[in-house]
Parts: sequence; C-alpha cells; structure tokens
Amino acid sequence: MRDSAGYKEYVAGLLAGVATVGTGHPFDTVKVKMQMHNTVEHGITYRNGLHCTARILKTEGIKGLYRGATSSFVGVAFESSLLFGMYSQMKQSLQCRMQVQGTDSLIPIASRYTGPLDCAIKTLKDDGVRGIFRGGFTTMLREATGNAVFFSVYEHIRYHMHLQLKSASSDHKNLIDIGVGILSGGLGGIAFWSAVLPLDVAKTIIQTSTEKNSSKNPFQILSSIYRMAGVKGCYTGLGPTIVRAFPANAVAIVSWEVAIKLLGIKRE
Repeated sequence: MRDSAGYKEYVAGLLAGVATVGTGHPFDTVKVKMQMHNTVEHGITYRNGLHCTARILKTEGIKGLYRGATSSFVGVAFESSLLFGMYSQMKQSLQCRMQVQGTDSLIPIASRYTGPLDCAIKTLKDDGVRGIFRGGFTTMLREATGNAVFFSVYEHIRYHMHLQLKSASSDHKNLIDIGVGILSGGLGGIAFWSAVLPLDVAKTIIQTSTEKNSSKNPFQILSSIYRMAGVKGCYTGLGPTIVRAFPANAVAIVSWEVAIKLLGIKRE
C-alpha cells in the first residue's frame, strides 16, 4: 500500500518548490548579483542588500527581481519534488528497518538573456555542453552538505517542539502544526545557508566567469577570495540570503506538510 501512494510525496515536494521560488526568488536575485559583482577585483559595487535591491528596482523594475524565475520554477520544483519525495521514502524505509530490528545595468544588453531557452542556446554556443554544467560539482557539494544540515535541524526542532506541545488541545492542532512548520523550516533554512554560503559564492564565481581557463575548483576560488576580502568576502550576500532563508523555507515546509495531509499521506 505504501508504494502505491509514493507519488503523492513527490507531488507535495513539487508544490513546496513552487512556493519556495515564489517567496524567495527576489532575495536570491539580490544575493547572486552581490556575489557576482562584490567579489571581483573591481571592488564592491553594492553597499548592502537594500542598496542592491533599490538599484534593481530603479533600473529594471519589479520584474528585475524575478529575472530568471521561469527556469527557477521549473528547476526548483523538480528538485524539490525529488528531494522531499526521496527524503520521505528514505525516512520511511529507515523507520521500517528500525521496527524490524527491534522496535542589473552593469551587464551589456547584448549579453543578456531573453529567457531560459536563449540562455541555454547562448551557453551551448559559447562554451559547449560543458558550459551548461559549469559549477555542477560545487552545486552538488553545496546541496548535499546543506540539505544534510537542513533536514537534521528541521527534524530536531520539529521533534522537540511537538514533544513540548503534545499536551496541547487537539482543537488547535492545525495551528500548532503550522507554527511548528514555520519555525522548524525557517531555522532549517538559516542553518542550510549558514553552512554552505561560501560554496554558493564559489559557484556563482565559477558560473559567471568570462575567462575560459578560470579555476573550477571551489576551494581554490574561496582561498583567493579569503586572501582578498577575508571571511566577509566568503560570505558575500549573507544579508539577503538569511532574510530569504527563513520565509522561503518556512513556506516550503508548511506547503509540503499541508500538501501531504491533503493527499492523505500519514506521518509519524
């Protein structure tokens, strides 16, 4: 019976991914712009996240904050579907085993992309197939490390909060579940980015470098940034990233938990 309903967990994950992009994409845009322009040799372009946001709004309007959102909706929704689906099924599998064993304007107009397809075509034309996967290793390293931290923090907070609130009235159970989801998801998101932001900075540098022979080793890049700007340089974009992390991940977790309830998936 478990396998026949397995697809629902992937659907719930997809909905969580859509909610994440809708909430967090503007913050992600600011973060990437700061990482791209503030860690190069030309020096700091944006004073902080608010300055960067104001610059984008002035030059591009609100749509500038959602530039690239189409591909993000597709990519993050697919990734989130796999992530939450595999996470749920793996968790269930581990539980079964335990039971068995015992119990902006700076970019030239000509270089801009009109959309995801245009971006892919130009990347293939300029850099070949390898260009599409540039920064892939660093992204995998970031995601593997970050999600291990995220789900560890999420489960720890969720477990202890429910333990403390188990005697609460059942009349308020739904509100309690939403509150727990907001706090556990939000803090899990902050833990994720606090752990892996330097890798994200390196990924941005790798993916936006115009030099074909530039280093693809994230640790070499971070070493260079550290020598030039110290720890602060390795955490470029920390402000908008943390501001984004709590609401985006809180929305993702609450959306996921609501979705699995609506889809009839039982959780421990």
